[in-house]
Amino acid sequence: DYVHVMDVAEAHVAALDVLRDGLTGARPVNIGTGVGTSVLEIVAAAERAVGRPLPHEIVQRRAGDVARVWASTDAAAEVLGWRATRDLDTMLADHWNWQSRNPEGYGG
Repeated sequence: DYVHVMDVAEAHVAALDVLRDGLTGARPVNIGTGVGTSVLEIVAAAERAVGRPLPHEIVQRRAGDVARVWASTDAAAEVLGWRATRDLDTMLADHWNWQSRNPEGYGG
């Protein structure tokens, strides 16, 4: 389950709003999209973001690799009134846009 950093930030704001409004107690809440994404789907989205094929190779799964995993986001919707709004293509396009403008990262 991959989630856009802006969605994560908005989820944190929603949590702070709920606390401000008087929520008491504690409950675990997963922040995610609720959508599983394969490595090949990530590669395809990255290729769309950069506008060209990316070199990659398909190899056997490593011992311990999880076949499928994604967040259950029901509690986030119920408790926080929040759901992720950005899809995988938006995540990768935004990441590529930032990386292209900041090739040395934050320090550059």
